[in-house]
Amino acid sequence: MKTTLLLLLLLPVLAQAQNRRKKDFLVTMTTDFGTMRLLLHDQTPKHKDNFIKLVNDKFYDGLLFHRIIERFMIQGGDPNSKTAEADRPLGSGDVGYKIPAEFVPALFHKKGALAAARDGNPEKASSGCQFYIVQGRVWDEAGMQQQISRIRNMNGHVPTPEQQKVYQTLGGSPHLDGNYTVFGQVVEGLAVVDSIAKQPRSAQDRPLKDVRMTVSGKWVKKKKLAKLYNL
Repeated sequence: MKTTLLLLLLLPVLAQAQNRRKKDFLVTMTTDFGTMRLLLHDQTPKHKDNFIKLVNDKFYDGLLFHRIIERFMIQGGDPNSKTAEADRPLGSGDVGYKIPAEFVPALFHKKGALAAARDGNPEKASSGCQFYIVQGRVWDEAGMQQQISRIRNMNGHVPTPEQQKVYQTLGGSPHLDGNYTVFGQVVEGLAVVDSIAKQPRSAQDRPLKDVRMTVSGKWVKKKKLAKLYNL
């Protein structure tokens, strides 16, 4: 009787888990420069689960993209940025914990990659809340080889020939591979990254005019996402 009761209690949980595997979490990031939509990678479960929790908690709503460097990336997620004065330095805010690095060679810093910011800790653990989205640049062969040398000096991940082709066509920031965790990808709205990255900025790389975000998410069937975004 106890075994039967336990199974009956577990059935809804198992059904929910099975249904969840058929869906993925679609992130919508809204700014004054347009809307981006992003998907999170299953290969980085700690980062994915943490980001989903923060999005569901509305943690990112009203925060700034507080650091932008054209042809490199746009960074946000510092909780101190929500009420920061115009000249206040940003980038040190956190949520009191780090996430262990999840380096996956198949996930690399191509344009639109969502990755975790971090400080200089030797474990290369990620910030619990700050992230960046890659803009990068398109690399010619000579530039690509220079990047590979830089990666080796940083003990990072040397991109495969296929990944190098992406860097030479779509673009990105290859020297970050193997040193910062990539955990998602922009699937719609890459032009928004370009628009934010080119805004006038201070000597500390903070936009002169605040660029705020609102972030939400919903579970969508993977089949529908595959059709929408040619996945």
